[in-house]
Amino acid sequence: MFQKPKGTRDFLPEEMKKRKTIEKKLRKVFDSYNFSEINTPTFESFELLSKKTGDEIRTQLFVFRDHGDREMGLRPELTSSVARFYINEFKNTPKPVKLYYFTNCFRYENPQAGRYREFWQMGSELIGSKKPIADAEVVNMAIEGLKEINMDFEIHIGHLGVLKGVFEKYNLSDDEGNEIRRLIDKEDMDGLKSALSRIESEKNIEISKKVFEVLDLKGGKEVIPILKEKLADFESSVAALENLDSILEFVPHDYVINFGIARGLDYYTGMVFEVYGKKEGARQVCGGGRYDNLIELFEGEPSPAVGFAYGFDRIMLNIDDFEVENESIFVVPVKSSELLLKECLKIAKTLRDSGKSVEVDLMGRKLNKALNYANTKNIKKVLIVGENDIRDGKVSLKNMETGEQSLIELKDMLNI
Repeated sequence: MFQKPKGTRDFLPEEMKKRKTIEKKLRKVFDSYNFSEINTPTFESFELLSKKTGDEIRTQLFVFRDHGDREMGLRPELTSSVARFYINEFKNTPKPVKLYYFTNCFRYENPQAGRYREFWQMGSELIGSKKPIADAEVVNMAIEGLKEINMDFEIHIGHLGVLKGVFEKYNLSDDEGNEIRRLIDKEDMDGLKSALSRIESEKNIEISKKVFEVLDLKGGKEVIPILKEKLADFESSVAALENLDSILEFVPHDYVINFGIARGLDYYTGMVFEVYGKKEGARQVCGGGRYDNLIELFEGEPSPAVGFAYGFDRIMLNIDDFEVENESIFVVPVKSSELLLKECLKIAKTLRDSGKSVEVDLMGRKLNKALNYANTKNIKKVLIVGENDIRDGKVSLKNMETGEQSLIELKDMLNI
């Protein structure tokens, strides 16, 4: 017997109903902000996919050569593809360019809770504005999407410029700064202390205290003036705090300021945020921030940009008690006859034309077995079509939850 590939999933009808319902609700929020949906190829050149990270990402991707001996890879996320798409199609479009996507992505990694080799992302990119209100719009949209689906979550917001200003003051190299950021991102405190100690020894500086002052301070907007006072001599850090303060003026939601958010990708340049659910093993459901150098990295004109992506599968894990009502209607004849079957099809067409989901019994079952089938499919409403009732312009409506059955006029069917 054939089995599905490792790290992939089959979705049963009930799960797909849940996923499509959540997807629809999230799309509604993206559309409400006038973001336009796009899609990109499932595979791109490996050169594009490795542009941000270098060749070391090869072991994490599905890489192959096409018949023209060109090296390709299945997309591990959408930011690279959207950057290419923007440069190809939107660079001369009036700014800002506001795009969103919902699609599958692929990573070759060990499957575990909340991690798959094929997974789905839904995200946005706002390109062309460096104003604080643009950052706020993206943050607000991410928050409002999760509120729309009634998910319990907590959002942490930081700014990479705060620590970057500390690194600059102590003359750390880009490699040293990136090493510290990666250790912070991995929450490897022992590794972080070791790296800072080594750097202090090599440069004859004392930076650890300042780094941990920044990392340890968490809370609401009140932490910004506190940290500005602690970093008064760090001009770049103060400027980053003022930028974050300006952004948060436009965010009317609860949040936690946390400068320990490093976002593992080196191309982030300013405000960053992560959203956490309650499900162990699938806590981080969303991440994003500002990346003003991204378009330039992909050989486009310098363009400020900010965006985020939901981990759609992790969202689903965090709302696993979510149920979708089956609103379908089952139409069944009292007995199997050509006349009644034709009437069933007429009724079904009328209901479908009005936008309802309708199933007609296709198996020639006896009525009691047809009703049992409706129960197994969790169908709540059954229309029973009989010869005498049809002649009178009526049909029986059975409520499968209560067991109640009543005659209704055919002309009233659309109201059930």
